Amino acid sequence: MTHSPRKRFGQNFLRDPAIIDNILASAQPKVDEHWVEIGPGQGALTEPLLKQVNSLDIIELDRDLVALLEKKFQRQTGLRIHSADALKFDFSALALESKKIRIIGNLPYNISTPLMFHLLTYASVIEDMHFMLQKEVVERICASSGSKRYGRLTIMMAYYCAAEPLFDVPPESFDPAPKVMSSIIRLLPHRQPPVTIHHMNHFNRIVTEAFSQRRKTLRNALKKLISEDQYDALAIDASARPEMLTLSEFAKLSNLLQGTER
Repeated sequence: MTHSPRKRFGQNFLRDPAIIDNILASAQPKVDEHWVEIGPGQGALTEPLLKQVNSLDIIELDRDLVALLEKKFQRQTGLRIHSADALKFDFSALALESKKIRIIGNLPYNISTPLMFHLLTYASVIEDMHFMLQKEVVERICASSGSKRYGRLTIMMAYYCAAEPLFDVPPESFDPAPKVMSSIIRLLPHRQPPVTIHHMNHFNRIVTEAFSQRRKTLRNALKKLISEDQYDALAIDASARPEMLTLSEFAKLSNLLQGTER
């Protein structure tokens, strides 16, 4: 059975055995751990992972690929194949007997950001995540304050998890070859949030509005939300641009907003 990559699913199948070996060497799977793979494609990563662990769930949206995987791994014990949309999947249902899951995957670039945020709503049952992403997205997640890549994605991800870029993956490692460089990233959900946020809706609003007008100063970008006196009380420079603020400073600004919605 063969399968041609489908553009509408953002399919770029990893083909390079050396890259696959490097991913698994970085993730260091152990035999008794419970693993989940998102977007297994034709099973290039699935097959060697199954040689190292006893329990693996894979989630695939493309029904033709599901059929291919079911045939390829029909004799494999310890593998469960889910024909499902990862953006809607209940990952807490996989965390049995208080054992946290470890997640790995070559994420479709067109849904990678919303998928990561969906996964982080299940952070309490996730040990860690190793993902293949567009390099630019990894750079945005791991950016330092003051840099051009630093933005909403940086701040929101920093609240939920620690991020570590691991290594780059060139286009020729895939079929078809994407037009961009890719990177592997490790995400470790925080057991305790690094900052206190009273209302997540307020935090999201502050960060979103600030970076939607990133060339403006905080004073102008957030003028409907934060007063000059409030900036002074927090010792935050109102003339600074949003990329200069830390996660902690954004948390302080969001906690000033009044209301009870969460």
